[in-house]
Amino acid sequence: MTSPAGFDDRYEDPDQLRDQVRRLLRYRATIVLGVLLGLLGGLLLVLLRAGHYTSTSEVLVRSRTDPFNTFGVSVDNQVSMSTERQIALSANVAARAAKAVGQRSRADALLTDLRVTNPKDTQVLRFEYSTGDPKRAARVTNAFAQAYLADRQDRSKAMVTRMTAGLDRQISALSKRVNAMKSDGSSAGTAGMQQQIGILQKRASDIRAYDTSGGDIVRRAEPAKRPSGPGPGWLIGLGLIGGLILGVVFAWLRSALEPRARSVGEVEGALHAPVLGILPEPGPDGALLEVGRADGSRVEAYRALAFRLRRGDGRTAAGTLMIVAPKGAQGAEAVAVNLAAALAECGDDVLLVDATAQPPGLSARLPLSDGDSAQADLPEGGVVVDAGTAGRFTLRTDSGRTTGDDRVAAPMTACAVADADPGRPALFLVPPLLEHADGLALARRVDGVLVVGGLHDVRRDDLKRVRELIGCSGGHVVGAALHNGTRPGVLRRVLGSDWVRRATGRHPSTAPSAPAGPVVAKPAAPAQDDTLSASR
Repeated sequence: MTSPAGFDDRYEDPDQLRDQVRRLLRYRATIVLGVLLGLLGGLLLVLLRAGHYTSTSEVLVRSRTDPFNTFGVSVDNQVSMSTERQIALSANVAARAAKAVGQRSRADALLTDLRVTNPKDTQVLRFEYSTGDPKRAARVTNAFAQAYLADRQDRSKAMVTRMTAGLDRQISALSKRVNAMKSDGSSAGTAGMQQQIGILQKRASDIRAYDTSGGDIVRRAEPAKRPSGPGPGWLIGLGLIGGLILGVVFAWLRSALEPRARSVGEVEGALHAPVLGILPEPGPDGALLEVGRADGSRVEAYRALAFRLRRGDGRTAAGTLMIVAPKGAQGAEAVAVNLAAALAECGDDVLLVDATAQPPGLSARLPLSDGDSAQADLPEGGVVVDAGTAGRFTLRTDSGRTTGDDRVAAPMTACAVADADPGRPALFLVPPLLEHADGLALARRVDGVLVVGGLHDVRRDDLKRVRELIGCSGGHVVGAALHNGTRPGVLRRVLGSDWVRRATGRHPSTAPSAPAGPVVAKPAAPAQDDTLSASR
C-alpha cells in the first residue's frame, strides 16, 4: 500500500516542468534560428511549388467482345489493368502525345511529369500531368489520353486484321476445293463445304464489325484554377511548426551538453550551498570600490549580500570569511572590497586581507585615508581605506613568497587568521582556487568560504571541484555570490577560453595589473530583487 503524496510531492512535477521550460528559454537564439530555418524551408517549398498545376483525365478501358458472336465466344474479355497502365506509360504513347502537342523531341521529358493510376476494382485509367501552366497541363493530359486510346485502337485493328486474314485463307482454301469438285463433276460433299464457307464468311464479317475503339474518355482534363497541393499559407505554417520543433530540439541538446552554470539552481546543486546574492558584473573600467562612493542598484546588491551574511550562518556573522573564485580573480576582488565597505557601513571594524599576490595589489587601486590618526594601531603592512559615506576599513596586503612566476605560500595570511579578533569581521581574498592551492590551507582556518563566479562563465565541474577541495581541507562553503552579467556569445567564449588567454599572454597569472588611480564607473544592469535567503 503506497502512502499518499505529501504537499511538496504534489508540486514537484510542475516545478520540474517549469525548470525545463526555463532551461530551454535560455537558448532563445537557438530556438529563433530553428524557426527561421523552418520559415526558410517553407518559403523554399512555396517557391518550388508556386504555379504547380495538375490536370486530370480519366479513360474507361473497353473489353474486346464480339456482340454478334452466336456462339457466345469472347475474343478478349479479360483486361489486365496493370498491363494497360504500363502501355499508357510506354514510349509509343509518349511519342504520339508529344507529336500532338508539337514537342516531338520532348517525349521522355513529358513522361517525367506524367502519372497514370488505376482506381481499385475499376477499368479506368487516370492520367495526371503537372506543370507550371494550367492550360498546358490540361492539353498534355488530354493528349496522353487520346494517344493511349489511339494506340489501343491500332492494336485492336491489328488483331482484327490478323483474325480476318486467317479466316480469309480458310475460305479461299474451301472455295478452291469446291470449285475443283464441281469441275470434276462430283457434287458429293459440296453442300457441307458451302455451308462451312458461309459460316466462316459470317464470322469474318462479324469480326470486321467489331468496335475497335480502345475506350471512352469519361473525364476530360480542364485547366486547374488553383495550384495543386498545400497552398502557400499551409506550407509556411508547416515550415514554422517544423522550425519550432527543430529549434526546441537544438535548444534541448545545447542545454544537455552545456558545461557552464546557467541558473541559480545549477550553481546550488554543484556547490551544495545557497546563492546569497546576484551581483551586477563589474565593468572592465569600473571603479573597484563603489559602496559609500556611489549609488544605484550595484551598491544595493553588495549591501544585500552583507545583510545576508550577517543574518545567515552564525559562524559568519562576526567571524572570518574567505572569498575565492574558481578561476579569474576580477569578480572576487570587487566582492571582497565592496563587502568590506558594506560591513563597515553597518558599524563593524572590518579587516580585509589581500593574499592574491597580484601586483600592484588592492592598496594601489583603492582610496587610502590620510593623516597619522588613521594609521594608528594598524597591523603590519596594513592601511586604512576610505570608503566615503560607508566609513573606513583596514586593508592588509600579504604578498607571501614567490619563486619566478609561481606563488609558493602565504604564511602571513595564516598568522592573520590566528591573530584575528574573534569579534572583528575579517575577509581574506585569496587567488583562484583552481589555479593556486594557497586557499586550501586557509579554508580550514576560517569560519566560512564565499565562492564568487559569473552566472554565465563558471563551469559546473569547476564548482564541484571547489566544493570537493574545500570539503577535503576541512572548510565550509557558506554560499556563492554570482555576477549576473550578459550571456557570453560564441566569440566571447572562444576568446575568453583558458588556452586562448595562455597563448595571448592574457591568463590571470600573467595578465598585467590594472593601473592605479581613480576611474569612472560605468552604469550596470539593475540587480535582482532581494528574494534570496541564506537558508535556501
